[in-house]
Amino acid sequence: MAMHAGLLAPVKALSARWKARPLASQILVWLLCILFVTVTLGALLYTQISNQTLEDQYRLRALGIATTVAQMPEIVTSLGNGDPKQTIQAIATKVQAEAQPAYVVVSDRNGKRYSHPNPDLIGRTLEEPVAVLDGQTHVGIDKGSLGDSVNAKAPVRAADGTVVGQVSVGILETKESSELAQQVWLIAGYSAVVLLISATGSALLARRIKRVTFDLEPVEIASLLQEREALLHGIREAMIGFDDDGRVTVINSEARSLLHLEENVLGEKIEDLLPPGRLRSLLTGQISGTDQIVITEDALLVVNRMSVALAGRSIGSVVTLRDRTEVEGLVRDLRSVEGLMEALRAQEHEYANRLHVVDGLLELGDVDQARNFVSRISDTSRSLGEGLRSRIEPPELAALLLAKITVADEQDVEISVTDDSQLRQPFLETQALLTIVGNLLDNAVEILSEQPAPREVTIQLDDSSGIFICVTDNGPGVPAELVGTITADGFTTKEPRPGMRRGIGLALVSRIVHRAGGTMDVFPGPGGRFEIWLPEPHVETESQVMTGKSIE
Repeated sequence: MAMHAGLLAPVKALSARWKARPLASQILVWLLCILFVTVTLGALLYTQISNQTLEDQYRLRALGIATTVAQMPEIVTSLGNGDPKQTIQAIATKVQAEAQPAYVVVSDRNGKRYSHPNPDLIGRTLEEPVAVLDGQTHVGIDKGSLGDSVNAKAPVRAADGTVVGQVSVGILETKESSELAQQVWLIAGYSAVVLLISATGSALLARRIKRVTFDLEPVEIASLLQEREALLHGIREAMIGFDDDGRVTVINSEARSLLHLEENVLGEKIEDLLPPGRLRSLLTGQISGTDQIVITEDALLVVNRMSVALAGRSIGSVVTLRDRTEVEGLVRDLRSVEGLMEALRAQEHEYANRLHVVDGLLELGDVDQARNFVSRISDTSRSLGEGLRSRIEPPELAALLLAKITVADEQDVEISVTDDSQLRQPFLETQALLTIVGNLLDNAVEILSEQPAPREVTIQLDDSSGIFICVTDNGPGVPAELVGTITADGFTTKEPRPGMRRGIGLALVSRIVHRAGGTMDVFPGPGGRFEIWLPEPHVETESQVMTGKSIE
C-alpha cells in the first residue's frame, strides 16, 4: 500500500501543477497534442497508402513493358530461329535504356536466356521454371540474380498461339524504396508545415481567449458571475447594462418592474422595448448628464448613464434608475411647509405691530378706536377664508389657495381668485387637484418675484363642464419657441437651486392631465397663461397635451 501511494504521489503532483496552469496554456497544449497526434497518424497512413500505390504502379509498369516486348514480331521470329544475330539482346538493351526497368530477360519455353543485363548469363538456363507456359501473365516479387524486384512475366506466342517463350521485366525494389523515401520526405515536410501553422493558430487562439476573458481563469469567472448576480439582484436601485451595440446584456428585477419589461429582454435593443421619448433618449445616451429626471406614467425616476471600459477597451454602458416619486413628493411638501413657516413668521411680525397699535390705543384711552381697528382686521381675514370655503368644496384646496395667497403676499405678489370661480363637486381626487393648482401657482409666483411691480396672478376655477383651471399672470410669459417643450420632464428655464430639482412641476401636471384624458393649453407671452380642462369620467375624450400654438 505504501509503495502504491508512493507511485501515485508524483502523478498527483503533476496533476496539481497541470490544473494550476492558466486556461489558455492548457488549451494551447491540448490543441498542439491533438494536432501532433492527428498529423502523425495522417502522415503514417498516407505513407502506407503511397507505398501500396507505388508498388501497384511499378507492377503495372513492369507488366506493360513485358507485354509490349512479348508482342514484338522480331522477338517471336528470333525465338523461332534461335536468334543467330542476337537481335533479342539488342532489343532488350534498347527497351531497358528507354523504359528504365532493372532488367529485360527473354527466354524460350525451356528457360534458355536470350537477353540479360549480365551478358555472361545469356545462353544459360533460368534458375526457376518458366511460369508462362499456362499462357497467362504473372506479376509478383522476384528474388533474381540482380536482387529483389517487382517482376512481371508475359508469354511470347507464335503465329499459331503456342507459347514459345517468356519476357520477364523487373524493377528493383531499391528504386521503389528511393522514390518512396522522396515521398516520405515530402509528407514529413508537409506535416511539419501543417504543425507549424496549427501551432501558430493555436497560440493566436490562446492569446485571443486570454484577451476575451481578460486573463481570468474559469474559477475567477465563476466567482465573478456569482458576485455579479448577488450584487445585481441585491440592490434596490434599477440597473441595466448595454453592450457597444446598445443591446441589453444585464438587467435586474427592479429595472424590469420600473420599466414594465418582460423577463426575456436580454439581447434586445432598448429602441425595440420602449417607445420614443425622454426615457429612451436617456437610456440610449442621446441625452447625457448626471441625475437626469424623467417622469413615467407612474413614477419619477432619476437616471444616470455611465460608459464602461475595461483594460482600455469600451465594453458598453451601465444605466441606473432610482425611483424618487415618494421622496420628491416629501421634499416638495417640506418646502411648502417651509414656505408657510416663513409666511407665519412674517405674519407674526405684522400681528405684533398690530398688537402694539391696539396696546397704544388702549393706553391712550381710545377704546372705541381700538375696537374698530381689531374688528376691521378680523373681518378682512375672515371674509377671505369664508369666501374661498363657500365656493371651493374640497377644504384642502381652499386651504391651499389661502396659504398660497398668504405666502405670495409676503413676496409682494397678489394672487386673486376670480369672483365667478367655483368648484363644488370635483370628481378628480383631491391630491391631483392640489398638485395641479399648487404647481401652476408656484411657477407664476416664482417668475413674478423677479419682475417689477405690480405683480398679479389670477386663478379661475369652473366645474360647469368637467373641471376647468386657468392661471394667468402679468409676467413675461412663455417664449413662443418653448411652448411645445415646456411641459417635458426635466425641462426648465430657471436657475438651479441647491437641493431642489427643476423641470418637474409642469411635467407632473402634464402627466396628471394626460392620465385623466384632459387637455393642457400653454399660451405664449407676454403674460403667462395656462388652461387645463379635465373631463368627467363618463365623457370619452381623446387624451392629449395641447399647446397654444394651435390658437395663434
